Amino acid sequence: MSESIVTIDIADGVATVTLNRPQAMNALSQALRIELAKAMRAVDADDNVRIVILTGAGTRAFTAGLDLKELGQQGLSAANDQSPDSNPVRAIEQCSKPVIGAINGVAITGGFELALACDVLLASENARFADTHARVGVMPGWGLSQKLSRLVGPYRAKELSFSGNFLDAATAEKWGLVNRVFAADELMPAARKLASEMAQVDTGFVRAYKRLIDDGYGVTLADGMAIEHKRSSAANAAVTPGAVEAARLAVVERGRAQ
Repeated sequence: MSESIVTIDIADGVATVTLNRPQAMNALSQALRIELAKAMRAVDADDNVRIVILTGAGTRAFTAGLDLKELGQQGLSAANDQSPDSNPVRAIEQCSKPVIGAINGVAITGGFELALACDVLLASENARFADTHARVGVMPGWGLSQKLSRLVGPYRAKELSFSGNFLDAATAEKWGLVNRVFAADELMPAARKLASEMAQVDTGFVRAYKRLIDDGYGVTLADGMAIEHKRSSAANAAVTPGAVEAARLAVVERGRAQ
């Protein structure tokens, strides 16, 4: 029996979703994209899952992006498809729970776009990022041209996209593209530790907070502030003084232990 090309491991409220085609640098074949969409729907619907970690099998690649051999046979429709079963960025966006990207190796083009769909990025020292759209002659269709410039600035984004050069993990951290960089054997323990810390927070609250940040990021600051005011006013009206005091004591105790 063949091994699944996307695996799910659930422990202590954390689901680890792994792209499992290491022999092909975890390239995003049609079959893998379909399985990734199924996996993300499954973990989002599972009440036992509070946080998700997304990573790639092996140490060489998070994912090398779309399977170019397959594209040569099937055409370029996948590069612009908006269905979650074909577009892995949309597959990740289906998940209302936080997704930690554990970038264990190269994230190239579509793989770079998939990384940027995550909520938090932790990188192995082996991680490298590249946008080869220009060199392949295919315009990005999963958000890279818009997200990257907003994250690192237009000058750095153009440098990466127009050259197709790799960006190493240390520079990615310096530019603010990833949160932190770890030795290869420390990446998954660090991702699990962060996930376990996030999992301590009420799942419904984290989902609402994630949605608030994402919705506000996509509009002007003034509109984002208005969204925050509306949702905050509605949510906070239901919070009792007793609940605040209990939470305050827990926060103080946690702070003393850190």
